[in-house]
Amino acid sequence: MSALRHQEHGAGQEADGADERAEIREEQAHVVAGRGADFGIATGDVTVDMARVKARKDHVAGLSNKAVERSLKEQKNCTVYEGHARFVGPHEVEVGGETLRADKIFINVGGRASVPQIPGLDQVKYLTNSSMVDVDFLPRHLLVLGGSYIGLEFGQMYRRFGSEVTIVEVGPRLISREDEDVSQAVAGFLDREGVHVELNAKCLSLSKRGDDIVMALDCDGGKREVVGSHLLIATGRRPNTDDLGLDRAGIKQNARGYIEVDDELRTNVPGVWAIGDCNGRGAFTHTSWNDFEIVAANLLDGDHRRVSDRIVAYALYTDPPLGRAGMTETEVRRSGRRALMAKIAMEDVSRAFEKGETEGFMKVLVDAESKQILGASFLGASGDEAIHCVLDTMYAKAPYTVVQRAMHIHPTVSEFIPTMLEDLAPL
Repeated sequence: MSALRHQEHGAGQEADGADERAEIREEQAHVVAGRGADFGIATGDVTVDMARVKARKDHVAGLSNKAVERSLKEQKNCTVYEGHARFVGPHEVEVGGETLRADKIFINVGGRASVPQIPGLDQVKYLTNSSMVDVDFLPRHLLVLGGSYIGLEFGQMYRRFGSEVTIVEVGPRLISREDEDVSQAVAGFLDREGVHVELNAKCLSLSKRGDDIVMALDCDGGKREVVGSHLLIATGRRPNTDDLGLDRAGIKQNARGYIEVDDELRTNVPGVWAIGDCNGRGAFTHTSWNDFEIVAANLLDGDHRRVSDRIVAYALYTDPPLGRAGMTETEVRRSGRRALMAKIAMEDVSRAFEKGETEGFMKVLVDAESKQILGASFLGASGDEAIHCVLDTMYAKAPYTVVQRAMHIHPTVSEFIPTMLEDLAPL
């Protein structure tokens, strides 16, 4: 049964972020080629053909999309309806003029870019994370509104492709969800790559100046402004729940439009579940996949899996990437518990040094009494992979000493996790 689940559901979740991941791989290949001289390899000038970048992205993402479509349409006892479906009752859905009835209904409609109300936005053309991956040219100067995950990934990517890039953030620092040392480190390597960052942009307005887009950032008549050729709006996501007829089914939503669910992802209407981005319980491919696993295990296997059992884990795919698990240092400090922390600079990790990728650090937080790991931030080479050593230990509820005494393979980034845990100190 588990293999079948992966075949049917996994392909769809993989397609969800395939467009952006394909472009990230192209951008990283460009950077590696450009660094050939560091390794004694003469490559000459490295150029980017954006039309070919997009063509490869379309090929990679297209395979994922076609795979899930083919899997569904070829699956026994599965009928695919293509159209906008809306509830007409608690257990009735209308699509294409036909009314479908079922005892069990699963809502998995995903989300889309959230576009804020900004004076003048209706006067300029803008891109979102969806339309950005369809760009087949190189913007002369890309303005990115939003200094968080999507904005930073696309900002660094297009700077490396060759665009001028300015990231505008309304807050006092980038990626405010992360610890301040993470924000500072990311801001540092972006600055060294030539990405310009404007913080504390409190009063935004947009206008045209010839063919350019002008973004005023201050409340005092726009003394501070940035000018660019293209604008990417990267200010968050919203659920695709606006026109589903949820009111006719009696399904509750919160003030932000997310469908309210319990710990097993059931809505307030018996026999109706909401999984994926539309329930507000996660905003990643892996959380959507885990939603499915929870519902399927509870229904088909008689299990009792819950959303509250999972540990926060995600990655920021800048280069180097950030791998995150559990609590941040800020959250641990706010909790008031006695805690220990260990931190090591990536320049002291031999694998990172040998690769010439020494930006960032690794940080682990531990409960001083239970000795269980509370969280970790790995910003650096292979941080998105090495973080799983910590994450799996957290799921096992094992003391940090299990990892500390483990023998890891040399030369890897993960081999330094036991070493750094020998240097835990009070927070």
